[in-house]
Amino acid sequence: MLTIFSIPKSFGGDTGTRQRLAVSSWSTLATRIILLGDEPGVAVTAKTLNVDHRSDIARNVHGTPRLDSAFAQVDQLVPSGIRCFVNSDIILTDDLLPAIESVRSFPQFLLVGQSRDLVVEEGELADMTRLRHRAVREGRLRGPAAIDWFVFPDRLFDPLPPFLIGRAAFDNWMIWKARQLAPVIDATRAVIAIHQPHDYEHLSGGKNEAYYGPEAKHNLELAGGKRRLYTLHDASHRMDADLSIHRNLGSIMRARETARKIGWKLGVR
Repeated sequence: MLTIFSIPKSFGGDTGTRQRLAVSSWSTLATRIILLGDEPGVAVTAKTLNVDHRSDIARNVHGTPRLDSAFAQVDQLVPSGIRCFVNSDIILTDDLLPAIESVRSFPQFLLVGQSRDLVVEEGELADMTRLRHRAVREGRLRGPAAIDWFVFPDRLFDPLPPFLIGRAAFDNWMIWKARQLAPVIDATRAVIAIHQPHDYEHLSGGKNEAYYGPEAKHNLELAGGKRRLYTLHDASHRMDADLSIHRNLGSIMRARETARKIGWKLGVR
């Protein structure tokens, strides 16, 4: 059983269109889909798309929802099983399910991967194979530090700090945390996930606020500092397109991630 859950933004305008496309793509993959939060349009969209909705998520004093509260809501609704926590603008294709089956032999695991920037038109979901091929051909990989989807067994991250959703650091911490407990498998080559490009108009400070503002700094403190901000370079294993899994030698002593950071400082992109 697969439960997909997300904490959407408001369903107005272009953001709403992107999110409806994303949720629709999940419908053929999951036994249960749960949308969390009380942003405008979430409840109506959940009803329209026939998915579950829970509005009572804890927030900080500024109204930013907390990740631990969202996970706790899901645990109450679905006490056991495989979960996929995904950003609300991510289209998941049908190659996710075979990838999950390939890691079920691990007692615990975290399955993650890069997504690809691609503008998707309404109607393209009708031919998922064609969309997947277009994403490979035209989409741009977002990089190893951007993690948009996570598949894992229940309770893997317990206890989960009260990270603030939509701010930096918590996604990278999740890879660090899982590495202490279980294999982390980078399935970028096997799973084609699509990130629909967007701006940061929902934040007064824009993208800078999401990554470097006070709430992002709060998340970094909860994570335990920059040493715990792992990327996909730190995944212990990799999954190839044929679903075979092998050790990621670049994760030893964080060699690939260290090289990436050095290249960034030298201006190599």
